[in-house]
Amino acid sequence: MSDKPSVLFVCVHNAGRSQMAAGFLNHFAADAIEVLSAGSAPAESVNSAAVEAMAELGIDISDQTPKILTADAVQNSDVVITMGCGDTCPVFPGTSYRDWVLDDPAGAGIDAVRPIRDKIKAHVQALVDELTAQPV
Repeated sequence: MSDKPSVLFVCVHNAGRSQMAAGFLNHFAADAIEVLSAGSAPAESVNSAAVEAMAELGIDISDQTPKILTADAVQNSDVVITMGCGDTCPVFPGTSYRDWVLDDPAGAGIDAVRPIRDKIKAHVQALVDELTAQPV
């Protein structure tokens, strides 16, 4: 078990929102926070508009692949961020759960994905600040 906090981002297809969130968290705090992402019904590939939107900010998620959500991944994470997976996400005692309400970028073009990306970026920045804050 790692001594750094772990965050699991979950959305249905693990192709858009959760991949962008993981990309931002890796970019902002990879050395300080373990980053995982998964989906309850993973797609075959990451959403190309999400890849393009992240590339605009210099973050490459093109090498990522959607992964299936497992009970172990949830149980071994300190914080689980859900993004529209509803009741399909397993819940375990002792794990912190948060639901980020974000539009699903599936099938959307780059112009529709940018505002979703920007909301995710703001959420992730706040999460990094919270998880890396030093006690006073």
